[in-house]
Amino acid sequence: MKVFLLEDNVPLAKNIQEYLKLKGIKVDIDFDGERGLEKIQTTHYDALILDINLPHKDGITICKELRTAGNTLPILMLTSRNTSKDVIVGLDAGADDYLGKPFDMEELISRIHALTRRNSCNKEQLVTIKNVTVNVPQRTVERSWKPVPLSTLEFDLLKYLLQNRGIPVDRKTLFEEVRGDFDDHMFSRSVDVYIGYLRKKLGKTFIETKKWFGYLIK
Repeated sequence: MKVFLLEDNVPLAKNIQEYLKLKGIKVDIDFDGERGLEKIQTTHYDALILDINLPHKDGITICKELRTAGNTLPILMLTSRNTSKDVIVGLDAGADDYLGKPFDMEELISRIHALTRRNSCNKEQLVTIKNVTVNVPQRTVERSWKPVPLSTLEFDLLKYLLQNRGIPVDRKTLFEEVRGDFDDHMFSRSVDVYIGYLRKKLGKTFIETKKWFGYLIK
């Protein structure tokens, strides 16, 4: 799992990053709202931990802009502004959950897992794009009503791209998600090779390339 933390309190952000890392959760951090929003829009994450009081662009504005753009990334507001009115404002802006400071680290982790589980359950089980139909539970693919045989790795890559449909996924994340540990010596070329296999089977334009970044399915 990979989450993004937008928090202007630098020592707190680094403490959260280190604690979540010990629990097997990868965390990228930033302290600036405007810069953080740009990173969210160009990088794949499984969840966003979002403070309200941020320089250059506050958390409420970030949340609203993401939802207006159709971004369904699970968002947990983490802020000292925790009155009932603040909670309502945050949830109305599009946040999925709200946790006030001070907080317990274990509760934070539990809430992150709950958000990502809920998001996973909401993913489509039967996906049809153009002339391609993917049955996720049965791990079968058809193109123009004809079965398309995929290897385990090919299907896992396809499934992950579909689960993040419309969101560019970088090569490193793809490799980590479907093969576990990241090996920077071989990851980029191997992902490109398997994407090539998928394009031959599903159509050249089925998977798009995000230049200098990775891939996406629209």
